[in-house]
Amino acid sequence: MKAKDIMIPLEDYLKPDNTLKEAVNIFKTAKRDDTRVGVRGLPVIDEKGKMVGFLTIRDILKAVFPSYMSLMDLGDFTWDGMVEDMARKIGGKRVSELMTQKVISVNEDAPLMECVDHMLRNNIRRLPVTAKDGRVVGILYEMDIFIAITKAMN
Repeated sequence: MKAKDIMIPLEDYLKPDNTLKEAVNIFKTAKRDDTRVGVRGLPVIDEKGKMVGFLTIRDILKAVFPSYMSLMDLGDFTWDGMVEDMARKIGGKRVSELMTQKVISVNEDAPLMECVDHMLRNNIRRLPVTAKDGRVVGILYEMDIFIAITKAMN
C-alpha cells in the first residue's frame, strides 16, 4: 500500500499571509473527508503553489503561552484570562510568523512503512503527500495509517 492509497486529498490549505484568526476559521471548517470536518493542521502554500510550511494547533497553543512563563516562579500568580488576552493579541499575526518551515513530506508513491518511519522518527501525526512535480496533493493522517494496519490484522 502506498501513501496515495489512503491519503486524504488536499482541499484546504493556508497562505503565508493569512492571519491566525483566518487560519483558525479554516481549521474549523476544513473537510477532512466526506464525514468529518475540522483539522488540526494544514500546509502553507505560497502563490506559486509551493509548500513553504505547515501550521498546527500546537503552533498556535505555543504562541499563546509565552516561553518565559515556564521559567518563572509564579507563586500566587493568577492565570485567569491570560489565554484569552494572548489570543486577542496574536489573532492578527501572519501564518508565516508561526508556521513550521522545515516540513517533512512524502511522495505519493511512498510505501506506508516509509510514512510510519517518518511519523515516528519526527513525532508528527500528519504528513503532507506530494506529487512528482512537488505539489501537495494530500495529507496522510496517523489515524488513517492505524486503520489500514488494523484492517490488515483481520
